[in-house]
Amino acid sequence: MAAGRSPPTFLLLGAAGGGKSLLVRRLRQLSAEEPAELGEPPATLPTVGTNLTDLRLPRRVTVRELGGCMGPIWPSYYSECSALLFVVDASNPTQVSSSCIQLLSVLSAAPLASVPVLVLFNKIDLPCYMSLVEMKSLFRMQDIVSCATQPITMLETSARDGTGLAAVLQWLRTVLQDPC
Repeated sequence: MAAGRSPPTFLLLGAAGGGKSLLVRRLRQLSAEEPAELGEPPATLPTVGTNLTDLRLPRRVTVRELGGCMGPIWPSYYSECSALLFVVDASNPTQVSSSCIQLLSVLSAAPLASVPVLVLFNKIDLPCYMSLVEMKSLFRMQDIVSCATQPITMLETSARDGTGLAAVLQWLRTVLQDPC
């Protein structure tokens, strides 16, 4: 990285209550030089505004988490985005339609036309979660992927117990090595 150049920024978006804050904390723990055991999840509060978290993958990247209530101003952050992580609460069926609309809006934004996208169906540790197959069906992901201009990857995760987080870090590393 050239001197004075800022690290790539990955946006972390999704509806309120989807688990974005815990997800980014867990990713920071797992990407540390000496990763610590995840242990009990720390308490989180709803994000009002934006949180910046640096990860080492091994190159430094900044994850900008935008609170779910900030949806109307998300577009003002798109121009600096190198990759997008979109979190969906897979245990909350009442949020599926609004999350789908948010995702479609994000995918249709011109500044994000070629930005790699990772859709995370989070909270799969809860007994009422919907499987990846169910979520893909409800979101009509096959249609979304076929119409989208950007590459889209989907993963199931649990920020609480760590399921799928190694795959998230691997996706982030791959995106850094092969920018679109």
